[in-house]
Amino acid sequence: MGRCIQVFGLLIVAAFLLPSCQRHRGSSDELERLAMKTRQVSSWKRYDTPAGGDSTVPAELGGPGFERIADSLGFQTYVPTPEELPFFGDPRAKTGGRIRIAVPRFPLTFRPYGQHSNYVENSLIASLVYETLLGTHPVTREFIPALASHWKILPDRKTFLYRIDPNARFSDGRPVTAEDVVATWRLVMDETILEPSLQLVFGKFEEPRALSKYLVEVRSKTLNWRNFLYFSAALPILPAHVIGNLTGKEFLERFQYELPPGSGEYIILPQDVQKGKAYALTRRDDYWAKDYPMTRYTGNFDRIEFEVVKDNPLLAYEMFKKGDTDFFIFGTLTTEHWVKDTAYEALQKGWIQKRRVYTDGAVGTMGFAFNMRKPPFDDIRVRKAFAHLLNREALIRELLYNEYELMDSYHANTVYENPNNPKVRYNPELAQQLLAEAGWRTRNSQGILVKDGKPFVIEMGIPKAIERFVTPYQQELRKSGIDLQLKFQDPNTLWRNAMERNFTLFFVNWTGLQTPNPETSLRSELADKNDNNNIEGFKNARVDQLCDMYDTAFSREAQIHIIREIDSIVMASYKNVLMWYPRGIRIAYWDKFGMPEYVLPRFTQTGYVDLAIVSTWWYDAEKARRLEEARRNNKALARGPIEVRFWKEFNEQRFLAQIRSQ
Repeated sequence: MGRCIQVFGLLIVAAFLLPSCQRHRGSSDELERLAMKTRQVSSWKRYDTPAGGDSTVPAELGGPGFERIADSLGFQTYVPTPEELPFFGDPRAKTGGRIRIAVPRFPLTFRPYGQHSNYVENSLIASLVYETLLGTHPVTREFIPALASHWKILPDRKTFLYRIDPNARFSDGRPVTAEDVVATWRLVMDETILEPSLQLVFGKFEEPRALSKYLVEVRSKTLNWRNFLYFSAALPILPAHVIGNLTGKEFLERFQYELPPGSGEYIILPQDVQKGKAYALTRRDDYWAKDYPMTRYTGNFDRIEFEVVKDNPLLAYEMFKKGDTDFFIFGTLTTEHWVKDTAYEALQKGWIQKRRVYTDGAVGTMGFAFNMRKPPFDDIRVRKAFAHLLNREALIRELLYNEYELMDSYHANTVYENPNNPKVRYNPELAQQLLAEAGWRTRNSQGILVKDGKPFVIEMGIPKAIERFVTPYQQELRKSGIDLQLKFQDPNTLWRNAMERNFTLFFVNWTGLQTPNPETSLRSELADKNDNNNIEGFKNARVDQLCDMYDTAFSREAQIHIIREIDSIVMASYKNVLMWYPRGIRIAYWDKFGMPEYVLPRFTQTGYVDLAIVSTWWYDAEKARRLEEARRNNKALARGPIEVRFWKEFNEQRFLAQIRSQ
């Protein structure tokens, strides 16, 4: 689907921008004052919701006693073993404290659905404020309970039944019911919500039926192995008593920065939103599943605070070093600091810890997107020439200290990558030949290529922060007779332009998908519609056919085969100039937090590091005290190992175990 929760990838417009903060921190008195403020942080609690379900609902319809007969009715659930539970949350975790995160932009909305809701920030908020019917296992990706305690797939593989957990409650104290599922589906299917990919994905279902207060039936119109995944784990459920009578247009008008009640672990309070500057989420101490085994040790921070500093990741890094933010994610623009800035006091004395964490998360795609709907990029020869004029090898070597790998696939570093994809490399001679074939043969007095009396001039909007990495490309294009004119713009403005197709060349960074879903970025029917992820205007009849085939490919082998063919077709279209991806996830943090042995969950990817951290780390009061004391007395703390290879070793051990069992 490309826009929701953990199953789908999201577009990061300002991909190079990194967390920052506006406050400074220095003296011991200030340290103590901030420490006191942290200890005063409190969670939010309003309702004491009774355990158990509505006694008037019969057990066979999901009411009390359903658990005893669920198996006989064909329902299934998932109960983790004690050995698995640490992967859901570390049992050492404690609730309390806060964590401070700086972000490069204030989102256009907080909504989980509708126009402009496909930012990474929206996914993070939705993951913490709302819940889906089911979740996925953090290691195996199997389905696990969430709002639904049990589920059933009928033999036709098109009909699904879900039993809502009778304990589930929204933050306003109202119970979650089957009617909430129905109302949510109706809302996302309303075209006036201005997000057509929602209708593409959820239009594959008939309207859900509430069979009782706790049982909901969902029928698919066609056979599609992903339908159960999407409806189960990618549809945040909203309360029918709030959104049930709203059109999509009314929903957009009513909810922008204030949200309908959610059933998740956090809430956004109106007083914690400073538009354009900051926002915060507060832990719900009345969260209905806080004592469930799989959620007992997640959502540990009382407050998660976000502060906006626009377009200045280098300043953000310096502020992190001063203690204004609690962790830092190193990206393209700060790779030099990861490699070379190793002598400052906080790092040398162990107050700040660095980690490179290798996970199994998809790396996504990053690069330049062409608007193929209009000249000059409606000509594949021009697109191909642009691809051969980006000297990726030199940029990785000279600006990125060989910390990155070349990207030659839309599914890099996964089993879905087609190994036979052409390896596009810097080749200005070939680029010049391609441009000449496209009619760009002569130059004017300024050395700019001319065709039909018009010079080859392209305007591109970018955030100021990525100028350093775009300028070398601009220079290479200029040598070949192309005038790329850069215009510095706010990330939100850039995003609007992309969604309205008001661009010629656009920088994108898509997060990856653990389960590929090509249709929402590649379907021809989306190419000429606004507000969806097919921003390039890609159309291909064979890819449309493969998307249909993919829907009914129930074997993993067949799925891989299809995605690899799609990968090769899309690569051959040159709809993007792909760039690179990092070796591991590189983070630094002030040593006042507890975290699991693996540091980040198995499938964490670069676009969701902050979500992984706020979900699984915790504020460690004793470590915070030791850190404060060490800074006050100028003493060192122990420095841990930088490389974290838990998941790589885990995979190797599993592979060896499989070999030995054969």
